[in-house]
Amino acid sequence: MTTKYHLTAAAIADLPEQIMQHPVNPNAIRNSRALGDAVGLEMLGLHLVRLKPGRDSTEFHFHHGSDEFIYVLEGRGRGRVGEDSFEVNAGDCLGFPALGSAHVLSNPFDTDLLYLCGGTRPTSDVCDYPEAGKRVLLAGKERHFESLTKDRTDE
Repeated sequence: MTTKYHLTAAAIADLPEQIMQHPVNPNAIRNSRALGDAVGLEMLGLHLVRLKPGRDSTEFHFHHGSDEFIYVLEGRGRGRVGEDSFEVNAGDCLGFPALGSAHVLSNPFDTDLLYLCGGTRPTSDVCDYPEAGKRVLLAGKERHFESLTKDRTDE
């Protein structure tokens, strides 16, 4: 039986898989089921994500005001945190504290990568994409993108 606090494996399998493409990285396409929303979590996001071969999870980034984590369930991928790059496998856990190093997960292998990811949901946040030279300001569901390097003219 499934209640608003409990999702059975069958109920999770029945959740719609949302295909999400990142606005900064066109190769970052992930298939996600919103577990946290389904059980009423408001301050914590929790997603079951399937990353197909050749895809990135997101754009290389870090948040100013929220922590994130990834727990690998099946398959393998490549994690990158700051200058470090490494293989991740089923059972591995990655944690990304607010204002920590930029990070991204990729799947260069020929099978799907399945993982749980989650993070805190502050009412507002700033997320930097250092390699893309972009910043997004988040307020609720609103997003505003700007350049990390503002043009300055001498007066």
